[in-house]
Amino acid sequence: MNATDSNRRLVLARLAKTEPTPFRVAPEAVDLAALQRELDLLGLRKLRFEGQLIPEGRNDWRLEAMLGATAIQPCAITLAPVTTRIDTPVLRRYSADFVAPGDAEAEMPEDDSLEPLPESVDLVELLTEALALALPDFPRAAGAELGEAVFTEPGAKPLTEEGAKPFAGLAALKETLDKE
Repeated sequence: MNATDSNRRLVLARLAKTEPTPFRVAPEAVDLAALQRELDLLGLRKLRFEGQLIPEGRNDWRLEAMLGATAIQPCAITLAPVTTRIDTPVLRRYSADFVAPGDAEAEMPEDDSLEPLPESVDLVELLTEALALALPDFPRAAGAELGEAVFTEPGAKPLTEEGAKPFAGLAALKETLDKE
């Protein structure tokens, strides 16, 4: 039996502990369509996830990979398609000695690549997580601008973004005093 189950899951107990285990995931059209729906994308192409799982010490592992994709998302302002090319490194360190913080309000550790040692690494799940994190949160089409909305009741001076700034009131007061 080999180290992978259907080329998506690396079972750590089956991997060689003396050398890196390379991997490459290039989803087929059906998987791309499912991932596109899951991430609410208009399009997804040229998706690849390749790297290696490297043994560290007796029980720990380090995953080093590159994620590449071309994603098409709706513009946050106009809903026009926005194409983004993603080429980003992915690093995960799996430690047998990992201790999760016990408090509900624990601080984020400095090393966000450190995770508990799993029995296996699901490469498609990791690819999906890395892609979701790499996508722009609010993609914008070229030239798309978010205008300023001004709401007020009839007869009152509208509150603008400029007027809502913390020192805008002081500036108005200074302006009044300077006129006197």
